[in-house]
Amino acid sequence: MVRHIVFMKFPDPSLAQIAKEKLLSMPTHIEELQDIEVGIDFSRSERSYDLALVTTFKNKEDLEKYRVHPYHQEIVKWLKANDTKTKVVDYEF
Repeated sequence: MVRHIVFMKFPDPSLAQIAKEKLLSMPTHIEELQDIEVGIDFSRSERSYDLALVTTFKNKEDLEKYRVHPYHQEIVKWLKANDTKTKVVDYEF
């Protein structure tokens, strides 16, 4: 199994709710996505990011299919258009 974690920071933190809705729509469009969790930060500390995305895939190949999937790419395009900063961790478990 593979876990893909993304932290997102928005120039306007109110965009986090819109992003959450977009991200949670992915499972109905991307069959490789086994599990998804999206959380919005409540601490608002200097070190905090605004949103965390945690996704699970069967293997690295499914993660790669997800990365290039047109539905996922539309969300990535929206994130980039909104100057979203991201940090990513991918690992096997």
